[in-house]
Amino acid sequence: MNRIGLLGGSFNPAHGGHRAISLFAMHALDLDEVWWLVSPGNPLKPRAGMAPLSARLARARKVARRNRIRPTAIEVQLRTRYTIDTLTALKRRYPRHSFIWLMGADNLAQFGRWRDWRGIARQMSIAVIARPGYDEAARGSPAMSWLRRFVRPARQSADWTDWRLPALVLLRFRPDPRSATLLRQADPLWHREYSETRVRDPLTRRMIV
Repeated sequence: MNRIGLLGGSFNPAHGGHRAISLFAMHALDLDEVWWLVSPGNPLKPRAGMAPLSARLARARKVARRNRIRPTAIEVQLRTRYTIDTLTALKRRYPRHSFIWLMGADNLAQFGRWRDWRGIARQMSIAVIARPGYDEAARGSPAMSWLRRFVRPARQSADWTDWRLPALVLLRFRPDPRSATLLRQADPLWHREYSETRVRDPLTRRMIV
């Protein structure tokens, strides 16, 4: 049974910060792989400024190469839009894998806006990775007021497959100032580099165009 960390997001664009927190989580949680779920369209983010999915996946594969990180746009094949539906489908499709959901503290701060967020927590352990400037908002968020009773000690993080759900672990990681927002501000047309790229999804083996 493989131990897989799931990191979802727009990856608009993917960058070294994504790779760094993935490798950190891989070590802290004793993961075999981390899958980057490159979203076809985040319901909580505007479409304006969103690069094409093929460009975002191609960039993610470039950033993740030579590591046990698999960028995928599997939600296209699963036909899911919301995280709760994606996790349900992945567990059904890969019954021999153990999955843990990875998120930055910025996502925990607005987790209460996600569809059936309690259902997500009841379905899969969650590892929250600290991000500069977001920890206070995350700890004071409405979702955290419910999740707080399910927090596990970080020293037990490698034992997550044995936890009774819901279960949450807070992982401290050295501050990483990189962000997709800053990269887009510096280069709004970053995706042009990948405009002619044909990319095959490593999980579904389908071409993403």
